[in-house]
Amino acid sequence: MSKRLKEKIGFTVLRLAGLLVIIILGIILYDIISKGIGVISWEFLSQMPRNGMTEGGIYPAIIGTFYVTIITALVSIPLGIFAAIYLNEYAKKGKLTRLIRLAIRNLSGVPSIVFGLFGVALFVQGMGFGTSILSAGLTLGLMTLPITVTASEEALKTVPRSYREGSLALGATKWQSIRTNVLPAAVPGMLTGSILGLARAAGETAPILFTGAAFFLPFLPDSPFSQFMALPYHLYILATQHHAISQVRPLAYGTALVLITLVLIVNLTAIIVRARFRKRFKR
Repeated sequence: MSKRLKEKIGFTVLRLAGLLVIIILGIILYDIISKGIGVISWEFLSQMPRNGMTEGGIYPAIIGTFYVTIITALVSIPLGIFAAIYLNEYAKKGKLTRLIRLAIRNLSGVPSIVFGLFGVALFVQGMGFGTSILSAGLTLGLMTLPITVTASEEALKTVPRSYREGSLALGATKWQSIRTNVLPAAVPGMLTGSILGLARAAGETAPILFTGAAFFLPFLPDSPFSQFMALPYHLYILATQHHAISQVRPLAYGTALVLITLVLIVNLTAIIVRARFRKRFKR
């Protein structure tokens, strides 16, 4: 078998695998959209739930998801970016640095339910924050942190060494070289990884299950220490635990469609931010 034929077979297999994934994704999206689009209305998006969530809307769940995502971003993005800068630019190569990187990679694979239990022990009980937006946001922030660190460090590694060496040769300090030459080139990748991590956090159920999410709250949270509704947990209850599952099944599809749309918006934001920073850097 010639190399040319092997190459064609390989590309054909890859194309078929990609097409299969797209088909499966299309079937799932079609099922959710076709069954959930009829529920979507201004009332569904802007009203409080009523009668055990058999009537009304999901407005508190949307607001709760937004609040938790903001806290997650405030925790994971700054800490993750600064940790990546230290590991890639300042930390000496050795066993300790390799051990830290290994720990970060392993944390990325830890099941989200473990982070939820850790959040209960540390934030809910240990720090006394109770079941609240703050506890849930901090828990999701810790869960997202390894992803942010890894993505940011990989973005820094793509910046050529000449950017650093040229700046240092002109008399700039190391931090000046990083701030003016390295970070502008790495920011698109760093922000993309961070925002995609937030998109994953916004769809998580297990970490907020124990740390603050409630199924039915016909009011908005008034402080970071209040319980809250969230779209992932709300969808979980509607689909599996509600006392009238068949009655609320259309609401579950509508909630799933709203959650997918929000995650899609976050992903598109990452793409737009990356494109704009790349254009600015080229200029």
